[in-house]
Amino acid sequence: MGLVSFVREEIAVIRERDPAIKSNLEVFLYPSFKAILRYRVAHKLYCKGHYFLARWISQRTARKTGIEIHPGATIGKGLFIDHGSGVVIGETAILGENVTLYQGVTLGGTGKEHGKRHPTLEDNVMVGSGAKVLGSCTIGENTKIGAGSVVLGPVPADCTVVGVPGRIVKKANSRIPRDFLDHTNLPDPVMDAINELREENRKLREELDELKGKVEGGDRA
Repeated sequence: MGLVSFVREEIAVIRERDPAIKSNLEVFLYPSFKAILRYRVAHKLYCKGHYFLARWISQRTARKTGIEIHPGATIGKGLFIDHGSGVVIGETAILGENVTLYQGVTLGGTGKEHGKRHPTLEDNVMVGSGAKVLGSCTIGENTKIGAGSVVLGPVPADCTVVGVPGRIVKKANSRIPRDFLDHTNLPDPVMDAINELREENRKLREELDELKGKVEGGDRA
């Protein structure tokens, strides 16, 4: 893909997914635009064996944008990084097409693996703010990872994952639309469990009050 085609594609991606952008010129000020553009350059150098120069570009980009993408990572078309401060993408990470990452996301390793040690995100995956996906695991297509979650193992396609460690709280066979980027209004399994306990407690109190009424009624008789 030529530079002009890449710029046009990135403008379309950013304007589609960020309503704050009001004009094409604003895209050139966007940190993720700069980071992804420089990643493409660094990745080509890395693939040709120019490791030092590739790393030099990536580290300069990290200091300027707050987004650290290792030049060895493999990234498909349509990556969108919203705001981006604190985002880290490791060397052996693989990202499919139309992946969305919010600020503070880490696609890292566990420190114990060799070879492929970073995650694989398939097409249309969304990772919420501050979430961590660690190790050589695969996140299936159309999956959403909630803000602040920590995912340490593989996740099937079409799932919603929340919590520490990450738990699958929703799985559906239907495709998740690309414009469905709400990463805050997700299911809360802990609150669901609390609400179930509250309901059980309410029923037990009603039964206890009923038994007390029968006992008191028997005593008066």
